[in-house]
Amino acid sequence: MEKFFSSPRQDGAVCFSDISPNGQLRLLDLSYGRIVFGFGLIPVVATPFIVWLHQIDRDARAFWVWASVFTLVALVIRLLFRRYRRDCTQYGAERAMRYWLPKVHALAVLYGFSLSVPVMIMCSGNYPFEFAMLFLVTSASIMAGNATHQSPMLSCFQRFFATGWGTTTLLMPWVFPVHWPYVMPLTALFILSIYKHAVLVHRFFLQQILLEEGYRKAKEQAEEALRAKNQFLTTASHDLRQPVHAMGFLIESISRRNRDLLLGSALQDLRQSVQSVTQMFNSLLDLSRIELGAQPVNLQTVALDPLMNDVATLFREEARSRQIDLRVRLSGGRALVTADVMLLRQSMINLMQNALRYTQSGGVLMAARRRGGDWQFEVWDTGVGIAEDDQQRIYSPFFRPEHAWRIDNAGHGLGLAVVARCADLMGASQGLSSREGRGSRFWLRLPSAQIDERRTAVRERTFSPVGHGETLSGRCLVIDDEPQVRNAWQALLNAWGVETACAASANDAFALLDAGFEPQAIFCDQRLRSGESGFELLQALLERCPDAAGAMISGEFDSPALAQAEQEGYLVLHKPLDPEALYTLLCRLLPVADNDYP
Repeated sequence: MEKFFSSPRQDGAVCFSDISPNGQLRLLDLSYGRIVFGFGLIPVVATPFIVWLHQIDRDARAFWVWASVFTLVALVIRLLFRRYRRDCTQYGAERAMRYWLPKVHALAVLYGFSLSVPVMIMCSGNYPFEFAMLFLVTSASIMAGNATHQSPMLSCFQRFFATGWGTTTLLMPWVFPVHWPYVMPLTALFILSIYKHAVLVHRFFLQQILLEEGYRKAKEQAEEALRAKNQFLTTASHDLRQPVHAMGFLIESISRRNRDLLLGSALQDLRQSVQSVTQMFNSLLDLSRIELGAQPVNLQTVALDPLMNDVATLFREEARSRQIDLRVRLSGGRALVTADVMLLRQSMINLMQNALRYTQSGGVLMAARRRGGDWQFEVWDTGVGIAEDDQQRIYSPFFRPEHAWRIDNAGHGLGLAVVARCADLMGASQGLSSREGRGSRFWLRLPSAQIDERRTAVRERTFSPVGHGETLSGRCLVIDDEPQVRNAWQALLNAWGVETACAASANDAFALLDAGFEPQAIFCDQRLRSGESGFELLQALLERCPDAAGAMISGEFDSPALAQAEQEGYLVLHKPLDPEALYTLLCRLLPVADNDYP
């Protein structure tokens, strides 16, 4: 039915059937609302005409009846409109459209008829010319208003207009028995102009709904892709952390065995690089968990200078290889802010990545500046800059300026959106100033921490490698299903002087115990490919070896088994495991032959 009464499709034009049921219901809602308003307007329109008739001593009873009847009708329709709104919420768009569209069509006909009733009354010819002409002009203005506000559902306006103005036009010879040859052509011309206007407005509404639906669909797809990415990173974190976990252990094992002083500096650089990769990897996974609502924001006192040095270390080699001057202006240890260290680090990394990506020559400056009672982290670059029209949208997800695609098509327009999200979560603010072709300055303003919190500020720890004479002793059992990880455990613990046995499953672990191996510390991976529960295996091993201490090792965070282990008082360590933290733990669990390890 709607297709018949809608305007015909033209080349490139939007048709009513192109709109989703939800969009169609929104159009119906607009038209229905205008009908309800129109019925409520009838007593307002009738009042001055009734007063006029009384002043000229004419019979106004017919107009009184007209106004009274349709005032009652307006009250009924308003009550009906409430039921319509309830049905739309309860039954959904498609079912509501099927049920209510015919009823709204009928109300549109009744609304048009209500405006034609006074014209029928005036057909007796007992009313002054001025009175009839004023009502005709008033009726025309109401028709024009409905051509705009009722045309979202064009079929409703068509019924209203045909009943109201069509009837009025046909009755002109009786209302204006002398002047109808002049008035009737004008009313007929009004039909053409107003209907054309209604069709144009209807198409405008269709286009707006279609554009809005397209935007909403694209936004939902983007958000779903982001959720899928975050969910993948969260659920796959165990497997993703495994190689980083093994890499850190192997580097410490190599450092322990190294006797070449010339390699010491290179190994230290490699250790710092792995630590930076670990930090960035953890930040990415933790940010995904926060976006999924799986982890609360932890605001604490954070020192900016160590974080800035760490971020500069990540990007210094890239800047050097591209002959870009990378500079860091620190605060001299004075910049202490209240922030989430993980979110702040991720924001810094994203801002630096953005600056280097779009800087082809010149330099990048990272600085911490005092701004009133706050500290402001800034990243300056001499890159391509951002046009003024694009600056308002640059923090929007998936937005990239046109020139950005020409320079680098690898990005997806998410980096700065993540910065904005992190700032919102921390209660910070962010912004930029830029000149196209001259460069940009991005900033992140954070509240300064209280002076009495200075001692608790989170700073980057400097890892000191294990000395050659500082060894542990004792026996350790490691259960992990990854051969690469088992080899890394074996190499590192042996380098520290710990007798180590590794197993891939419960059967292998119990076979080692049956062979006489008596561990003093047991480390068990939570996820084993054999399908066994790492937590249950750890409990069984500790029951078999009551004098041993044990800990769970996992790359996951949200596992029910891990939550249960922590609730029951078991130690849970997360991959990638910091060798320094592992050494500190082993110093407590195992005998130490020479415990000068810093």
